[in-house]
Amino acid sequence: MARDLEASQRFYGAVVGWSFRRARLGSAFSVAVVDDVPVAGIGALATDLAVAVAWTPYFAVDDVDVATARVRERSGTVGVGPVSFPGGGRAALVADVDGAAFGVWQGPVSAGWRVGVGPAPAWLELRTRNAFDAALFYGEVLEWASGREGCCEVSYEDERVVLRQGGEPVARLDSGPVEQGAYTPHTRPRWHVHFRVADLDSAVEWAVDLGGRAVSVVTTDGAVRSIALRDPDGALFTLTERVAPPGPQDGAR
Repeated sequence: MARDLEASQRFYGAVVGWSFRRARLGSAFSVAVVDDVPVAGIGALATDLAVAVAWTPYFAVDDVDVATARVRERSGTVGVGPVSFPGGGRAALVADVDGAAFGVWQGPVSAGWRVGVGPAPAWLELRTRNAFDAALFYGEVLEWASGREGCCEVSYEDERVVLRQGGEPVARLDSGPVEQGAYTPHTRPRWHVHFRVADLDSAVEWAVDLGGRAVSVVTTDGAVRSIALRDPDGALFTLTERVAPPGPQDGAR
């Protein structure tokens, strides 16, 4: 969600190297593409919907009404929707029991739009108080690990929950040092998106030149360098650069 579509396109086009095309959802939306593969979407609706400028993951569901009902039944909240969009899609903006916001989407999904593959976001990360409890919530709401064809698999690794689709890691749920009412915006329970870039230092320079700012130092785990940034409107995200060939577990990071 953004306030100014053109300004957001200029920023992320320079920083992450995306190009953009008009989405089927209307003039306020655009789809970011790399080599004709859709990797993200921007909707200039933050002001209209009175929501924060932020990157938010949307999970595909068969029935958005059923999904939002499950959110309420499990003590989550429904903030917006379900609402209908041009092209036949319906969506809702919701939050889990700890307040981490996410979306649910019922409708067409572009071919090749997959997290964790090729130029798409490196991964999604849920920062939460209890990864096991969060996995139960999302598993029930979104039917993870249900055994049906095409659904995601869930594994528990070192107090973390790793979500895979077709064997490929697409998200991780981390228990972390977050407490109700006593956290900073960077550490509160939230979904966090990591974007992959080829040259981290150059991308950070572009971000700062275009009005963004760093909110962490560059860190490395030996295989990946990363830094957390805010765009000019305050949306938080992380850039990652691979600096070594991936090992057996690197895909889940």
